Amino acid sequence: MAPKEDSLALAEAWNHGFGFIKTSIVKTAVELGIPDILESRGAPVSIPELAAAVDCSADRLYRVMRFLAYHGIFKRTEPPPESTGGGSVYYAQTLVSRRLTRENLGPFVLLQGTMREPSGCVTAETLRMSKRPGLVDDNDSDRLYEDPVFSMKVFRDAMASHARMTTAAVIENYGEGFLGVGSLVDVGGSYGMALSMLVKAFPWLRGICFDLPEVVARASPLKGVEFVAGSMFESIPKADVVMLMFVLHNWSDEECVEILKRCKDAVPKNKGKVIIIDAVIDEDGNGDEFTGARLGLDVTMMANMFEGRERTYVEWAHIINEAGFRRHVVKNIKTLESVIEAYP
Repeated sequence: MAPKEDSLALAEAWNHGFGFIKTSIVKTAVELGIPDILESRGAPVSIPELAAAVDCSADRLYRVMRFLAYHGIFKRTEPPPESTGGGSVYYAQTLVSRRLTRENLGPFVLLQGTMREPSGCVTAETLRMSKRPGLVDDNDSDRLYEDPVFSMKVFRDAMASHARMTTAAVIENYGEGFLGVGSLVDVGGSYGMALSMLVKAFPWLRGICFDLPEVVARASPLKGVEFVAGSMFESIPKADVVMLMFVLHNWSDEECVEILKRCKDAVPKNKGKVIIIDAVIDEDGNGDEFTGARLGLDVTMMANMFEGRERTYVEWAHIINEAGFRRHVVKNIKTLESVIEAYP
């Protein structure tokens, strides 16, 4: 299979994985009355205005509207001439969203949502609440084992398969990033699967898998991998390179800055680097074949982790700069995630 065809197939598979999200978020938009508000205004409405009208977080509403606009439900548009929005993003109706008002198919969409509400969806309540623990809480794993809908084993198996695919993409498309690297710390590396793949592909690496004590206690020995227990909010083992795979999208900006500061302290100032492996969303919601899946992952993080999010180029630059790095580079690895190299 040609590389482009394989990439398109992977993107399509990701989109199927997030398929239920589109329907659930359309239902949420109808429940909030967004199609009716836009219809009654008869002109584009800014995110702050829309958030005030439906009484919810402007930031979370923007992420939902960005997702829906990507899928053609609403339309991102230029501010009207008389606007005083000060650079705010505006959204307007489409032919589809007009059919989702209360006078059209809106009530039917709400009916379908009451028949079976998928677990872990973004709801009107999600957008309006200022804080909730989310589905996957570090202190709530016992509840998850008992939850009839959510299986912790299924969750861990899903994370492992995701890590395998992404690590394979890193090896294939970012191999040069490990040349000359003697030691590598995988922060939040769980049981060391990703790190063991990297050590096997690049045998000159000395791999250090760093995670919480209760995780390290359950890990099995792996060739070329040393397990170290601790907290990334306190200190991180010294190495040439620190890697964060699927870590920062779980945390708020403030927490990410603290984590990145600890990572910066762990690598040599002049020749070290921090490798972040996470999604990077195109600001305009266009991007490549994986953009739809990235936006789906973003709203999934909002529902399940609350403070979790996928970040744009600008949002990544903000937290990396706040942590004190000199510069950073974003590299495409032909999958959902990108590699971000941050240099102290």
